[in-house]
Amino acid sequence: MAPEVPARRRGEGGDRLAAEAEVDREVAGPHRWRTGSARWLTVLFTGVLLPLTVFIVLVDAIGEGKPLPVDTALLMWMQARASPALDGFFVVVSRFGYEWGVIPLDLLLVAGLLWRRRWRDAAFAATALAGAALLNLGSKQLFQRVRPDLWESIAPESTFSFPSGHAMGAMALALTLVLLAWPTRWRHLVVLFAVVFVALVGISRVYLGVHFPSDILAGWCAALAWVLGMHLLMYRWRRSGPDG
Repeated sequence: MAPEVPARRRGEGGDRLAAEAEVDREVAGPHRWRTGSARWLTVLFTGVLLPLTVFIVLVDAIGEGKPLPVDTALLMWMQARASPALDGFFVVVSRFGYEWGVIPLDLLLVAGLLWRRRWRDAAFAATALAGAALLNLGSKQLFQRVRPDLWESIAPESTFSFPSGHAMGAMALALTLVLLAWPTRWRHLVVLFAVVFVALVGISRVYLGVHFPSDILAGWCAALAWVLGMHLLMYRWRRSGPDG
């Protein structure tokens, strides 16, 4: 039979382990705070400030009301590859980028989160998605850029062009889904879906000749800045200083 360890010695050992654990927490505290701060600043710069800068540059570039040389070149490159099969495909993709897909999914996402009582997630999704739509409408009226007229589109539009509402809505929905799914095991699948969906919707609008490529880029940038900005505000990391 193993000799019994005196109660006093067992108590001293427990106290020593507790003291060592407390020291470890005190040492790790400042490191966690610095890591969290660096991550927050990185997301703020790359996800909010950088897209806003690109958006402002695009606004300045289209200020004279003339198409950018790269816009015209890319539009004509897409038109040269037009075919009946691609016409039908991109018309369907374009509709899923707005009335057939983005709008119903926006409503279903918010309703589903409310039904599951995920109040903060529902508030974030509603703010991100509805806010992006309102910002797009306001931006179109503010900048009033006319749509391309290089050829007669098979899916014509009558509203203003900058920034693209399809691109902005698709990016807002995709990024919202990615952020909500990020803590789960589904995040990689959601990221893949988001990238493919956003890219296809953007390409479809250029292929159909109803948007300049710079409209698409502006819509993506505006949605990135808005949705990530809302996420940082509503899900800001719990950061404590070195002493707390």
